[in-house]
Amino acid sequence: MRTHHTATIVTAAAALALTACNPQTADTGKPAAPSASVPAASSSKSGAVPAAESATVPNFVGKGLQVAQDEAQAAGFHALKSHDGLGRDRLQALDRNWKVCSQTPAAGASVATSTTIDLGAVKLEETCPAADAPAPKPAGDTMPNFVGQGMKAVRGALPANASITVKDAVQSRMVLQESNWKVCSQDPKPGTALAGQPVAFTVAKAEETCP
Repeated sequence: MRTHHTATIVTAAAALALTACNPQTADTGKPAAPSASVPAASSSKSGAVPAAESATVPNFVGKGLQVAQDEAQAAGFHALKSHDGLGRDRLQALDRNWKVCSQTPAAGASVATSTTIDLGAVKLEETCPAADAPAPKPAGDTMPNFVGQGMKAVRGALPANASITVKDAVQSRMVLQESNWKVCSQDPKPGTALAGQPVAFTVAKAEETCP
């Protein structure tokens, strides 16, 4: 009988100890409230979209290409590109050797600063055209008229898998940098159906007269 009473006392003492060690349990047997309240996340969110920043486009025409690009960035425009204003598809590898002939958007326009500024340029020693020379139309089912256009741009207008022959029409020079040459004659003739046949061109330097 002594053993039974001793076990009962030990069990009761253990239960009291567990209750005392659990800070989440009050005398009522219900979980106590947290000691510090956690602020609930705000359910209201602003649906307003910030307005796009805008700026006035400066006038770049007549300036060196590098200067124009620097001024565009200073005005807040960082999306910049340039192209060959003579339609010969030349790269503006050294911006200081080029000058601006045209721009899009036009000077004075108020546009978002994320707008791309496109500058048409020619080399410093060249004369700006009255308007940008159009790029050659891509060849479809028929051969376009490529006479007078830059050979590099013409090659880009033909299918990538086309077989193309290019020969100097003035002398027997090698045609190494096609962006410096223009088409004098072509075979097939304009309007001929294109069905994968080889294409041949004679060319002259851009400043030369075709024979």
